[in-house]
Amino acid sequence: MVKWMVDYFYNRVRKVITNYSVERHYLSLNEETGGMNDVLYKLFSITADPKHLVLAHLFDKPCFLGLLAVQADDISGFHANTHIPVVVGAQMRYEITGDPLYKDIGAFFMDVVNSSHSYATGGTSVGEFWSDPKRLASTLQTENEESCTTYNMLKVSRHLFRWTKEMAYADYYERALTNGVLGIQRGTEPGVMIYMLPQYPGSSKAKSNHGWGTLYDSFWCCYGTGIESFSKLGDSIYFEEREAPGLYIIQYISSSLDWKSGQILLHQKVDPIVSSDPYLRVTLTFSPKKGTSQASTLHLRIPIWTNSEGATATINSQSLPLPAPGSFLSVNRKWSSSDKLTLQIPISLRTEAIKDDRHEYASVQAILHGPYLLAGHTSGDWNLKSGSGKSLSDSITPIPASYNGQLVSFSQESGNSTFVLANSNYSISMEKLPESGTDASLQATFRLIFKDSSSSKLSSVKDAIGKSVMLEPFDLPGMLLVQQGKDRSFAVTKSADDDGSSIFRVVSGLDGKDGTVSLESGAQNGCYVYSGVDYKSGQSMKLSCKSSDTGFNQGASFVMNKGLSQYHPISFVAKGDKRNFLLTPLYSLREESYTIYFHIQP
Repeated sequence: MVKWMVDYFYNRVRKVITNYSVERHYLSLNEETGGMNDVLYKLFSITADPKHLVLAHLFDKPCFLGLLAVQADDISGFHANTHIPVVVGAQMRYEITGDPLYKDIGAFFMDVVNSSHSYATGGTSVGEFWSDPKRLASTLQTENEESCTTYNMLKVSRHLFRWTKEMAYADYYERALTNGVLGIQRGTEPGVMIYMLPQYPGSSKAKSNHGWGTLYDSFWCCYGTGIESFSKLGDSIYFEEREAPGLYIIQYISSSLDWKSGQILLHQKVDPIVSSDPYLRVTLTFSPKKGTSQASTLHLRIPIWTNSEGATATINSQSLPLPAPGSFLSVNRKWSSSDKLTLQIPISLRTEAIKDDRHEYASVQAILHGPYLLAGHTSGDWNLKSGSGKSLSDSITPIPASYNGQLVSFSQESGNSTFVLANSNYSISMEKLPESGTDASLQATFRLIFKDSSSSKLSSVKDAIGKSVMLEPFDLPGMLLVQQGKDRSFAVTKSADDDGSSIFRVVSGLDGKDGTVSLESGAQNGCYVYSGVDYKSGQSMKLSCKSSDTGFNQGASFVMNKGLSQYHPISFVAKGDKRNFLLTPLYSLREESYTIYFHIQP
């Protein structure tokens, strides 16, 4: 079938060139022809049919590959995903023909994209095209990083690593996979992904111009690459060395490998990453096949983003000398079922400047935790403090896992709808019950901070009754809900005075119903958080003192449930200029507003 299709295209291209000109044919390559040269070179390796080789050459697009051949950094203005597959095909030309020029083209192209045209995610392109080199600060918008380009750049890096074993290509693969591929999915919801990955401050995956799609919509929009990326998550974890029984492990992902030439079944287990534990922990165990007698070598990647302090490697509890970051730890032995190899790699925070060589954009930086790009939950603010003269860890601190047990939401029934207490633009109102994974679900979640730290455990509503608490908005860490006086609305401020304006006593609901609570002012006895009765979305909250008004007890009583949002295991608080930011991995977000580049001030 494939040969028949290629015959059809061969005849069609020949007629175009014969009846018009070869220029006419090359003009047609300005549209996305996909991986035509890649497929044709692969086919030639099977058939040895010279027609297949000639047709492959005709899809090589020399006007683009020629620029790379003479090492001219002049890809600006080219449509990115039209030309990355051409490079992938050129790499296949090297593999099939052995012409070193096409190996060099791939390496130079990768260097140009990484040094001048890629975002912190590992992705590239704006509005599907390459912009001016090292001018990315002016390109942050909704139409960044077409998902197809990330998919194809992974192919480029995979080829280069196979040929060179250079760590830079393995590090790139991890970055682009972790942030660029996983980042286009709607959190952990399968089959729902986006075409572009917005990068401007206050972005949202839901607000991408192409928006969310169903499986079918994504296939139509992304020509299948969005879906295919997720079908290949198990790809490029292991690379086999052909010259001798050797195996390169470049991705730390829990998995198993039936390594036939090494005659063992290898099991890789990676402990879940949490922000409070600054290590990546990997355990390898082995199941040798019956009759195995040969020794083999494992090469374990020590990523460039780690450091040597606290790094350890052991085999059966015996320490192994570790090379510097950016190298491979090589272990050669005859593996047995009793062997256990463990690796502990430090994960730390770091900033990375946007690829823009203009002085005025030097402060525009992304924040990464090991390979994970951290996004700040924000609708547009992006000013951070670097803590001049201090380490990054002084201004960015991990959120303890125990905080998830302190997250609550307060709801009421009004009419036929459920409403929740929510922080909106630093004021408190009642809003309709939102879907999870949205800005509204963040704004309707609060952390109960107990005045008595020994009472911080919250396993049920009853644990909070009688306790004095403060309410911290989930998406504004370090800020508190404060009272501004009787019959006045509430505010959210960065710090509260010692007058008790931020203190509330959690008491049994005034409506007398089982499971409800009321929030009594810590400064004014008998005054409560009050919503009113039969209100609509946007109803402003106020502090109201108990009265005989019909419905008061109902309007001052809430169902206290588990928070609508929860902290991701990798979560941090970053100190900002006017506010603090909640940082979580970009790939974990659904529809929440975020920024991945901050203006970091000294």
